[in-house]
Amino acid sequence: MSEPAHRRWSVQEFFAWQERQDERYELVGGVPVRMMAGARNVHDDIVVNLVAEFCARLRGTPCRPFTGDGSVATLPGQISRPDLGIDCGARDPNGLTAAEPRLVAEVLSPSTRDFDAFDELEEYKAVASLMVILLVEPNAPEIALWRRDTDGAWQHRLVAGLDQTIELPELGTRLALADVYDGVVFPPRPRLVSGT
Repeated sequence: MSEPAHRRWSVQEFFAWQERQDERYELVGGVPVRMMAGARNVHDDIVVNLVAEFCARLRGTPCRPFTGDGSVATLPGQISRPDLGIDCGARDPNGLTAAEPRLVAEVLSPSTRDFDAFDELEEYKAVASLMVILLVEPNAPEIALWRRDTDGAWQHRLVAGLDQTIELPELGTRLALADVYDGVVFPPRPRLVSGT
């Protein structure tokens, strides 16, 4: 970072500073935190598949996908950059955050898995407009689906298998795991029982 993080920054200070940086950062507790650089190919393949699917499925609606260059204001003094988000609000072409994020997706990676699955998940749950959170496993066709129900409580379920589809009535569409994982080669899973 080109400036020391000796005090908590406002969101406005963060964005003004971020525009002058070569790397991407998130704002965590008022402090800029550098994001992971150089994701594995499988991570990028899944993000590209998600973007392609949502671009096609949401065409003609007010909802638009955005990538990790976009951001979501979560808790006060917190800015997160999901791998993919869906913004259903009126988008300001010069804006820096999603106006009305409806869905976010994070592709898990070894270096961010715990943060994405615990800390960042709780931050996302605090965003009033968010209805769906997807935590995408890159090593198997499995997506942890978090959905806000009508009373505001979050429900969780694991969707596993290339033959599965996630219904997304919040966006008027669905997402097939076969499309999310198109072209992805999974590593072999360890066998629990060895053959003789």
